Amino acid sequence: MTICGSLLGLLLQPFQVRAVRVLEGYWDRWTVTARLAGLLSRLQRRRWQALQRQAHGLEGGDTNLRVRADARRRLAAHPPPDALLPTALGNALRAGELTAGERYGLTTLSSWPRIYLQVSDRMAEVLHSARDALDTAVNLCWSFLVLAGVSVLALYDEPSAWWLCAAELLLATIAYKGAVTVAQAYSSLTHVVYDLHRFDLLDALHYPLPPDWDSEEQVFSDVSDQFAGIPREGRIYDHLGRRSRPSSPQENEKPGDV
Repeated sequence: MTICGSLLGLLLQPFQVRAVRVLEGYWDRWTVTARLAGLLSRLQRRRWQALQRQAHGLEGGDTNLRVRADARRRLAAHPPPDALLPTALGNALRAGELTAGERYGLTTLSSWPRIYLQVSDRMAEVLHSARDALDTAVNLCWSFLVLAGVSVLALYDEPSAWWLCAAELLLATIAYKGAVTVAQAYSSLTHVVYDLHRFDLLDALHYPLPPDWDSEEQVFSDVSDQFAGIPREGRIYDHLGRRSRPSSPQENEKPGDV
């Protein structure tokens, strides 16, 4: 069984993106799965509404304060109610996809491939580690699900061995819960990327840095339009800016410097 699971994990590697997206809840391509997705999405909205009531509807008492704090923390790991997906994994990842860059006026989905290339080596290592952990958890979940299906077919006439199927389903559930936890951490890291490297994106595009918050939101909104193919006129380039910084202290000592 262990060897089969390892082989299945290797076979899933080329289809990694699809394996994750199926567990996220993108099931709209087929009628039956689309109906199931709608049903589960409504359930997710009810849970979101329950968390909303817990976060804002309780009064008084130290216990209630803790309940509200926990509900707000869990709400932060969810996307807006009109963007909820059928599964917890999908909502954990979508929370980052719809809010990380939007706080600054950037569209996350279009700007992420570009800003990702501007991150520091240290941040890139952390992102790779989180993504690898997510892919591993997803692969384990699928492996245990497939093994459970194979075990049902192989052991249908041996009731004394049915516990093996239940154990494999339990392990698949644990792997899925692990994937959700890692996905929430990964979404938090995407927020950190925009916090620390959004101006590096402007630098790479040769745009001047905004002088204040209102200008920043307008600049990033224009950049997002550009990424979406919407032409913007009047954009001024800054071909010197921070790119003129020397690479070594010795180069910084130029003739005429005071």
